[in-house]
Amino acid sequence: MSNEREYDIVVYGATGFTGRLVAEYLARKNGQGTKWAMAGRSDAKLNAVRDEIGAPADTPLVVADASDAESLRRMVSSTRCIITTVGPYQSYGSDLVAACAELGTDYVDLSGEPIWMHEMIAAHHDTAVTSGARIVHSCGFDSIPSDLGVLFLQNKAEEQLGKVCQRVRLRVRAMNGEFSGGTAASLNETVAAIGEKPELFNVLINPFCLADDFQGPDQPVDNKPYEDDVMGQWVAPFIMAAINTKNVHRSNKLLGHPYGTDFLYDEMTLCGPGEEGKAIADIVASTNPLVGDDVPAPGEGPSRESREAGNYDLLLVGTTDDGQELRAVVTGDMDPGYGSTSKMIAESAICLVNECSATPGGFHTPASAMGETLTHRLIEHAGLTFDLES
Repeated sequence: MSNEREYDIVVYGATGFTGRLVAEYLARKNGQGTKWAMAGRSDAKLNAVRDEIGAPADTPLVVADASDAESLRRMVSSTRCIITTVGPYQSYGSDLVAACAELGTDYVDLSGEPIWMHEMIAAHHDTAVTSGARIVHSCGFDSIPSDLGVLFLQNKAEEQLGKVCQRVRLRVRAMNGEFSGGTAASLNETVAAIGEKPELFNVLINPFCLADDFQGPDQPVDNKPYEDDVMGQWVAPFIMAAINTKNVHRSNKLLGHPYGTDFLYDEMTLCGPGEEGKAIADIVASTNPLVGDDVPAPGEGPSRESREAGNYDLLLVGTTDDGQELRAVVTGDMDPGYGSTSKMIAESAICLVNECSATPGGFHTPASAMGETLTHRLIEHAGLTFDLES
């Protein structure tokens, strides 16, 4: 893709709650050396948000609407990379992905919608390869900590153990903060899509549905509580595992199976030992955090104080085929669904356009598109840590 475009990055959805946080982050960081613009449906709202977040008065504004394909194409053709927070993506994102793939424009989103992602890869991957567009889904809490966390652990295993881990367990030790309203809306749209096309259920339950034509071994059970002997605690299903595991397996495929073709991966929430741990695990398993009165509606979210009080702590336990073990931990310094996510997607776009010129066109994961380059950016700029744990 040519660098001769008006902008380096356009934040599409900048008047929505999460998009506004992304724009505010870029304004505070002065774009990290990029020329960036804010985009949305209403020029008046864009002007108001630009003033409210303290962005420079000359920050460019671009009017574009998901229902107007020509306005999307004009926006896409003006920039090297699109950041989009306009979801659910299966409702509002297909035309934008198609335009980016055709026009050679890089693209990052926050999608946790595997059925839609599966459809976009099938429809537009070859076009993106030809145009040079790098399309990278899931550049927020789902699925960067999982995807880059596994990559970090496996690289360290190669260095310290002389081989990769044949199995990796991700265990959520702490997660303080809200899931986004967009995540909840995406789940509802996915359920509706399956209702209309029941055959899509087979895509949703396949852990390798994003790994092109590769089908690996049966994966560990992750849909009910059990006592994890390795952890010495009861564990319960982690609701984001349904998308994170698929992205990790896609990364393994795209990178040439460095984790092995027999790689096993699962994600669960730690609940504690003994009868008390079992009771907590049963409660976690019976509760859906994406439904109920406490879940924000799309376009809404927690206060700055709440976002800054949030955090997360993810433990990854890797085991080699001969029983050696290595542990890593990924942490974030803000709530996962908004504060940390807005920083991760912004840094993903900056990394993609400024530091990953060798990445070819096509549909990628964060690990396959940016890998350790993005990991280093997130440590330096976005409040994440990636460390080994003894």
